[in-house]
Amino acid sequence: MSMVQKYYLCRKFFYAMNFDRIFNRALSLEPLSLEEGVLLYEQAPTSELVFIANQLRQKFHPGNTVTWMIDRNINITNICISGCKFCNFHRKINGEGTYTTTFAEYKIKIEEMLQLGGNQLLIQGGMHPGYGLAFYTDLFSRLKSEFPGVRLHALGPPEIVHIARKERMSYREVLEKLIESGLDSLPGAGAEILCDRVRKEISPAKARTAEWLDVMAEAHKLGMVTSATMMFGHIETLGERVSHLIYLRDLQSLKPVSAPGFMAFIPWPIMSEGTELGKLIKLTPVLPIEYIRTIAISRIVLNNIPNIQASWLTIGKETAQVSLHGGANDLGSIMIEENVVSAAGASVKLSALEMQRTITEAGFQPQLRSQDYKFIDLPDVVEKYIT
Repeated sequence: MSMVQKYYLCRKFFYAMNFDRIFNRALSLEPLSLEEGVLLYEQAPTSELVFIANQLRQKFHPGNTVTWMIDRNINITNICISGCKFCNFHRKINGEGTYTTTFAEYKIKIEEMLQLGGNQLLIQGGMHPGYGLAFYTDLFSRLKSEFPGVRLHALGPPEIVHIARKERMSYREVLEKLIESGLDSLPGAGAEILCDRVRKEISPAKARTAEWLDVMAEAHKLGMVTSATMMFGHIETLGERVSHLIYLRDLQSLKPVSAPGFMAFIPWPIMSEGTELGKLIKLTPVLPIEYIRTIAISRIVLNNIPNIQASWLTIGKETAQVSLHGGANDLGSIMIEENVVSAAGASVKLSALEMQRTITEAGFQPQLRSQDYKFIDLPDVVEKYIT
């Protein structure tokens, strides 16, 4: 055996021993270090990552169930001052094609959603320079008055930071007012990569890392259901991806025992078609294997966040199905309406029937859920897929 062959054999043995140690710690739900997470991301065989992630999935969710939901995404406005280089959706306040959704339009969209079996609105929009707290509390109050049974999963940390600055209020005060007016849960929008080096480059006017985390910390103290996201595949390093996960895991460990905190984590690859960032930098598309590895790493590192969602909208049905065998236990919503990611190139669509078929064909049992991941019965208006 040559010296080169001996070197690679020793290195392979070294990595195998380290992987076994790290995997055993992960299976015991011990928090992994940044270095351990990066080592797995860079070196661990995909088959092993998927195997361990699936075992961890079974610890959180024994059995064969994959959850999904029906909701509608309504954008409040496309006017935004955040300056995100990856967004084709936003417009300057005096630009062409600007709009703010009217209450009459909300009513039409909500009634359509109810007819399709949904009962939740994902309400997000740009950081409008003219809209303060009163605009949002008035909107939420009117929506709840007209549709008391509809759940409002709305805004996100960047909007909370924006409102707090404008009103000179604390994050907690803003959240309390929004909850009083009807806000039910807080999406993990605008996380991108929780690293200020990255954020300053791709979203210069959006909340910084500490601000995003501070908003979520206050939401958890208030007992709110929240989620967390990660948009990857642009200028971040693998270390920054893992660091993002550790930020979320560490914040989750600080929540009150009685609080749900982060109920789910949703990673998706950047969609950059026609965006400023896509024009400035030649981005390599995230391949299915990288997405599957990212789902597995997420399940392994996030030892205290129960649900991992595969983003079928951005990675396609087939890759999402494989992800269900590698750590993910949820496929999110059929998304009756989605405008932001679609404006940057996402084109996959799923009906309620297709969502159930997608889950069943992957070898799992579909289960409709609410935002807090409670199982709910399929409404009569929704056609059930029978195998």
